[in-house]
Amino acid sequence: MSVWGKIIGGAAGFALGGPLGALLGAMAGHAFVDTGERPTDTRSRKQVAFTAGVIILAAKMAKADGVVREEEIEAFRQTFNPILRNEVKEAEVARIFNIAKKDSEGFEPYAQQLAEMFRGNPAVLEELLNCLFLIAKADNVYHPKENEYLESVAEIFGLSEAAFRRIRAAHGVDKPDPYEILGVAREIPDEELKSKYRELVRAHHPDTLIAQGVPQEFVDAANEKLSVINDAYDRIEKERKVV
Repeated sequence: MSVWGKIIGGAAGFALGGPLGALLGAMAGHAFVDTGERPTDTRSRKQVAFTAGVIILAAKMAKADGVVREEEIEAFRQTFNPILRNEVKEAEVARIFNIAKKDSEGFEPYAQQLAEMFRGNPAVLEELLNCLFLIAKADNVYHPKENEYLESVAEIFGLSEAAFRRIRAAHGVDKPDPYEILGVAREIPDEELKSKYRELVRAHHPDTLIAQGVPQEFVDAANEKLSVINDAYDRIEKERKVV
């Protein structure tokens, strides 16, 4: 069963517990009661948490500037539709988005639960933030309030300021800087540069991320990020004439 089937099936809420589980339980049409029982399939739980996290945090981001505009909802649809791959009706994902958007709970409890679930896998949390950046940029407007929101999410995730700047640079928010995309200083020696590049490629390779809980449905987003990392390294190589 795909991650969408697990979410829409309703059992996902009980599998996750916490605020994520409560919201998914509400979507399934029943009150959530945390019994403390959890399935043993950790990978499935993480896949559901990642997917629900992207949807819920995107909905909260739409409220970041105080007003949920139709353009922001459309930006979410544009980003998510290719990921859906016709596996579920768009209305089902929109339903989760709308419940999260109307939910009075702030974004912090959801981000904290995700941070705890993926503790020790910072690359997964970076990929989740990467998906939120894709949604934020989908309407071609990156609002200062969205930046503040994403900075706060990154802080709760335990990501460094350098990691946040690296992810933001990869999305071209500022003038693209290959050094910032790789998170390195301009004066870094060639060998250290190669080492850092290889480290990023290993950490953000889709196979690595899938093994750590990123759903298969999000592989395209992971591949896009990896392509940006490769392009940044290629630009520096040409600039330095690295052999």
